[in-house]
Amino acid sequence: MTVTQISAQEFFRAAYENRYTWDKNFPGYTADITFKEDDKVISGKIRISADLKAEVLDVEDEQAQKIIHGQAWEIAIHRVRRSFEQTHSTNTFSYGNTDETGAVEIILGGKSQGDGYKVRNNEVCFVHRLIHGTFVTINTGSSHDTGEGYLSHTYDSVYHDPKTDEQRGGRSEFTDEYEKVDNYFILNRREIRTTTEGQLSTQEFIFSNIKLLEPVAA
Repeated sequence: MTVTQISAQEFFRAAYENRYTWDKNFPGYTADITFKEDDKVISGKIRISADLKAEVLDVEDEQAQKIIHGQAWEIAIHRVRRSFEQTHSTNTFSYGNTDETGAVEIILGGKSQGDGYKVRNNEVCFVHRLIHGTFVTINTGSSHDTGEGYLSHTYDSVYHDPKTDEQRGGRSEFTDEYEKVDNYFILNRREIRTTTEGQLSTQEFIFSNIKLLEPVAA
């Protein structure tokens, strides 16, 4: 019997297309935000528009406003639906090693040469990418299947200098929780625990009263 092995590109594409994203009808939403950083607590509102632009309202503290906006932008950018061709048409893909957990390494060539991923159970469980001049490495601990694609639940990230491989900043551990609002899964809590030179700092973002915006009439 001959077994035809799927190409690395098709193997990775299947996992890429299995990510949970919002569809083109997503109207955007508003939510109340409670931001906790160590012993500081700040409340306000966020608004994510239909075109996935993030806005922070009713937050006076400039640094907190910036941090909350960064998270709101991250939430939106990871739910954007882009085709595989839009994102990866200039890249090539080849198989690397399979680790002890069964995760299969995917090595990129072409425009994104140096980047790499791992795929396990049709999910991208490891990312190593050059973003804005820094390598970010993300390991996924757990995820859940929404029935319309997977969402990561726990993961960690660390940054390295691409020239020296020296670590930049601390190691962060994330816990994300979601709720379904009408037809869409939306983040309602994110905790980030960052350890820098032995010191632990915790940030928590709690999103409540999540309401979809009214769709704009065509």
